[in-house]
Amino acid sequence: MRARLLVLAAAVAMLGWGAVLPYQYAYAASARGWGGLVAAGASTLFSVGALIAAPVGGRLADRFDPVRVAVVSKLLAVLAMVGLVFANSPAAFLFGMFAFGAGITAATAPQAVLVLRWVGDTDRRRVFAWLFTGGALGMALGAFAAGYVVDLTRPNGMRLAFATAAAGFAISALLIAAAGYRAPAATAYELGEDPAPEVGGLAALRAIWAVPALRWTAVVTVALALGFYAQFESGLPAYALTSLQVSPRTVGTAAAVNSVVIIALQMVVVRLTARRSAPLLLTIVGGIWTLGWLMLAAARLSPELASAIFVTTFAVFAVGETMYAPILSPLTASLAPEGMVGTTLGVFTALQTGISALGPLVAGVLLGAGLTGSFLVLHIAISVVAVAAGWRLRGLLAGATRSAAGVVTAGSDSAHPAGPVPATH
Repeated sequence: MRARLLVLAAAVAMLGWGAVLPYQYAYAASARGWGGLVAAGASTLFSVGALIAAPVGGRLADRFDPVRVAVVSKLLAVLAMVGLVFANSPAAFLFGMFAFGAGITAATAPQAVLVLRWVGDTDRRRVFAWLFTGGALGMALGAFAAGYVVDLTRPNGMRLAFATAAAGFAISALLIAAAGYRAPAATAYELGEDPAPEVGGLAALRAIWAVPALRWTAVVTVALALGFYAQFESGLPAYALTSLQVSPRTVGTAAAVNSVVIIALQMVVVRLTARRSAPLLLTIVGGIWTLGWLMLAAARLSPELASAIFVTTFAVFAVGETMYAPILSPLTASLAPEGMVGTTLGVFTALQTGISALGPLVAGVLLGAGLTGSFLVLHIAISVVAVAAGWRLRGLLAGATRSAAGVVTAGSDSAHPAGPVPATH
């Protein structure tokens, strides 16, 4: 029941996100008349707020009850939305978007920690898959519904969307609080963990970086984020419209197909890959990313098929997403230093956020300069890096497992691996 409440909380929260983010640029630039600089600045500050808040939320989840941390973070998002309802100046709007990004992302690591605490090993991938699917569905429904209530011809044309988003995050906070009330979060002692060490800032980063498997996981994370997620909302649509000359309707269809494939296949893929190691699946995801970019490159050679290939490619990317989403958080948590699960998850969330924020810049520079070939080659190369890094991580964890098995076989009371051997799922 607790896991279901978490999934429902994620879906309801993403309703609010989907109702706001697709329209905020045009709202600030045109409806409010503040111009493109303010609109772009709002998107940037949203990412900055997320980048700052992610590791803070993770660290707080290690030190305090993650239920409370998640609830407070959601309430921060509520306050941000209320502020945007009444924002009548560029400064107020920019601050509201910064707080919005911070509130959303600060809750990510605490929610992941709650899944790890409340769900057994055998069900974690399934629950993380449902979180991802629920969030994707919520965002799609929020964007769809907002399309009927947002009026970008009026200065107050998004007030209802902001108010709806505030209500969504408030309900999400209540659901998480209800889940915590039903079964209060276990203490570190009850979980068999050591209390979180008194480290933070650079010391925490050094502790995380000292784990070789986490370093390679970071490489995979960066490569996979750059290889698709960083371009999903900007680079890929821009490439389709400017280089493939497809219609805006085709771009919308591709995004819808992506969501539908995720919803349709997520649980099937989880069952089929339940006994496969996480590094192997990440390697496969890198291969799928590579295939997708090769298909996009081929679309330039067949203009008459470009629209069909573009839509199909988004379906191919969706298959990779169904593997990526359920395994990254459990894998990262299994590799985290003792007592630093939330901190590690927060750092990796910040890493993904920061890297993804580079996507529009990369796409703008290369596509704006007419370097379409370089844009494609760069992302094919990034995807190949993800494959290589995933394979290296797989070998590293397999070696650690064999070493641990050899130590146990030796039967010496004093012989043990230098630290916990991470699970490979």
